[in-house]
Amino acid sequence: KEERIVVLETENAALHLKLAEYQGLAGRSTKEVLQLYAARGQQMKLQKSSVVTQLHGAIKKRLKQDLKSLHSFALELSKDFQRQSKTCLYQVLAAVHGIQLQNEAMRMFQIKAFDLEQSLQEVTERYEKEKQKRKALHNSLVELRGNIRVHCRIRPLLPFDDAAGYSVSQDRQRNFSEKVACAADDETVLVKCSRPGHASVNKTFQFERVYNDLESQDAVFADVAPLLTSLLDGYNVCIMAYGQTGSGKTYTMLGPQLEGNLAFSTEEESELGIIPRATQEVFRLISEKPPGSYWVEVSVVEVYNNEIFDLLAKDSYGKVFGVKRDVVTTREGKSDVPLLTHETVESASEFLHLVNKGLQLRVTHPTLVHAHSSRSHLVVTLTITTVVFGDNFGTLWEDEQTSQRLNKEASCTFPQKMRDNKSTSSSRPSSPVQLEATEKMKQVKTRLQLVDLAGSECVGMSGVTGAALRETSFINRSLSALADVLGAIAEQRAHVPYRNSKLTHLLQDSVGGDAKLLVMLCISPGQKYLTESMQSLGFGTRARQVQRGQVKKKNFPLLSKAK
Repeated sequence: KEERIVVLETENAALHLKLAEYQGLAGRSTKEVLQLYAARGQQMKLQKSSVVTQLHGAIKKRLKQDLKSLHSFALELSKDFQRQSKTCLYQVLAAVHGIQLQNEAMRMFQIKAFDLEQSLQEVTERYEKEKQKRKALHNSLVELRGNIRVHCRIRPLLPFDDAAGYSVSQDRQRNFSEKVACAADDETVLVKCSRPGHASVNKTFQFERVYNDLESQDAVFADVAPLLTSLLDGYNVCIMAYGQTGSGKTYTMLGPQLEGNLAFSTEEESELGIIPRATQEVFRLISEKPPGSYWVEVSVVEVYNNEIFDLLAKDSYGKVFGVKRDVVTTREGKSDVPLLTHETVESASEFLHLVNKGLQLRVTHPTLVHAHSSRSHLVVTLTITTVVFGDNFGTLWEDEQTSQRLNKEASCTFPQKMRDNKSTSSSRPSSPVQLEATEKMKQVKTRLQLVDLAGSECVGMSGVTGAALRETSFINRSLSALADVLGAIAEQRAHVPYRNSKLTHLLQDSVGGDAKLLVMLCISPGQKYLTESMQSLGFGTRARQVQRGQVKKKNFPLLSKAK
């Protein structure tokens, strides 16, 4: 064991020597490795520095090339800009020169336009003057011949103008709502007449005045108003609306009607028709005259089923109800309605109130064409009585005292209703003062008849049956009788059939030449009503050709102007 321990110690010592040797080798190897790493790092640095140098040279070379190319491009761009600037400068100079030329031409055109405007204005003024002269001459010719003035009004298309309720195709429904009648100018109506398989034909109708579908009630009345001055000059005047059902006659004569009521609305002044406007104008003209020299009476009748009904008649309780009257011919050959109620009115509002009360009794009936179709002819008559004193015709109003005295004398002989607004009844003067006043005065009566005719109807289109069919028959017969009367007057026949209808008998004086007569034709523009519109236009054309002779003026004593 001891020998073994010695051997082992000897080996251990040898191993320690080897370990020291190896540790020395390891240290040397570590140093060499560090040296190698240091050399490698230096080598890498050298390589990197060379690459950067190469890259720098390459970049520098490339930059020089780019700078050269940019410099050459900039030179070319500068040259191109100079060329373009020169070109633009030439263009600007050319444009300025062109603008100067255009300005000069514009000045010339403005001068020419100004000259043309002046010439046009002069021609327009001359045209208007000539038009007024022509109209005045035409009116004079109408006065001398006694021709009937005919105006035509075309209403706009309305919702009920479609073909609802008819078993027709959609294409025909569209045709029904097509507008075929229009105003070519203020004196011409143009109608497009077309039939399946035939080329359309345009027909024209000439009248004294034509209103298109956009013209207002003001425009219509502006042409009617001059006739009203004739009332106070001693002429009778009659204005009647003629046309088919639903063509706008009642709207033209009265204005818009209240819903569920036959009365017309007086709230919208711009929508009022001829009747309320004419009354306002009459009272305005009377207000300019000496007080007490005029008074106005009104009567309202309807012709229904060829019978005349007094719409202002009252029962014993004062309630208004329609009473049948008759029309007769007096010894002088004038038509008269005995026992007809005349109410004295002192203002337009009183008149409108009375007319509205009378309209409550007017007969209407709904049809397929119009929901509020009038089934009777309405005749509103204003009788204007002018008081002229005969004791000194040369001087009507000498001075203020004489005027007051004459007014007092006149009030003695006015109808009693002038003071208490009751129905008129002929009051004869009984006292000596009244007898003397009556002998000194003369009364001249002129009448304004405003007629809203019932519309002509095609039974197949209106769809009426029973009592309404009978009403339609009477309406069409009375309108046919009116056409026959005008035809007889136009042909100057010895016998004029006024008595064929109560309507023509009632209007005998107006139609026969004792009044200035204006017929307001009302037509519908739709294709659906083409036949009826053509019939109305034909009636108006025939009416224009009637020559009744010069309208007679009521004889006034010769009056001088007031001092």
